Amino acid sequence: MTTPFGLHTVPTLSRSTVDRQETLRTNPERLVARWPEAQVLLLDDAARTPVREDDGVVSTRKALAFGDAPPGEAVFLGEWQGVDYWSLPGNPAGEAETVRTPGSWGMIEEIPKIDGELWIDLRSYGDRLDDTSAGLYTTALALRNWHRRARFCARDGSPTRRVQFGWATKCEAKEHEEYPRTDPAVICLVHDDAGVNGEQVLLARQPIWPPGRYSVLAGFVEAGESLEGCVSREIREEVGVEVSDVRYLGSQPWPFPRSIMLGFTARADASQPLVPADGEIEEARWVPRAVVRAAFENDGEATPIPGTDRTIMLPGNSSIARVMLESWAYAEA
Repeated sequence: MTTPFGLHTVPTLSRSTVDRQETLRTNPERLVARWPEAQVLLLDDAARTPVREDDGVVSTRKALAFGDAPPGEAVFLGEWQGVDYWSLPGNPAGEAETVRTPGSWGMIEEIPKIDGELWIDLRSYGDRLDDTSAGLYTTALALRNWHRRARFCARDGSPTRRVQFGWATKCEAKEHEEYPRTDPAVICLVHDDAGVNGEQVLLARQPIWPPGRYSVLAGFVEAGESLEGCVSREIREEVGVEVSDVRYLGSQPWPFPRSIMLGFTARADASQPLVPADGEIEEARWVPRAVVRAAFENDGEATPIPGTDRTIMLPGNSSIARVMLESWAYAEA
């Protein structure tokens, strides 16, 4: 008996092994005492971090290299296997060579390499990291992006200072506390109503994407709106289609700059006319399962869509959209 499809694996940036419970970051005596044995993840001015070449492990630094105690800008990330992990700003030192490597959407990207370390970007390289490294880098980047937007109090406008080792701020005027913000966004795989899992998937492309790049539809949750309501509204607004049977699949942090992607699937009548939103959606189309499977097998290369002059390339491996599409493509109809 065919069952509704689900995610076949954990989304890339949802992977983590680190213990990040609040009681660890609110115990300054413990953190300071353990600083000499701690490790530090660096983020450069472009939000890149070094990894050991060919093994997908973030290359951390010994904490004592940055002083006898945590610097004021240090952010505590959590504990793993008896070691505390922190993040700090830090740029490559020395003359770098340039390495060309596959990035998101199959594009070739140029990244610096110094002393056997590659300074990589999370969006392009996240799928090649091990679980611990993926969790550390995702958390460090999310907190970095929040702090860059939280320099002044949202209530009175006064400057803020970091507390709880990077997990909160307090303002100078009234000691108002603020905590890291996460903006919820839904991302939905819409398939047709043939059988249990459909035979076609609704894909679209934004005008700013490289030619041939398609993905599922997504949008931000509005104030006072349910997640399911957001799914229905966003699909209607972006392509003019009404959906039913909205069902949750899973989630993934997306710190670009501070979102969490909440994955859903829904059904729709494929005979409904597609009306792409002007300025937002350049094109939308129904794509058969066989074509999506072929696109996975031709990963990184354009796959023709039969009966059209179009080709298709799928989202990068760091996106939950990739996991959603692959889970649907290899499910039974």
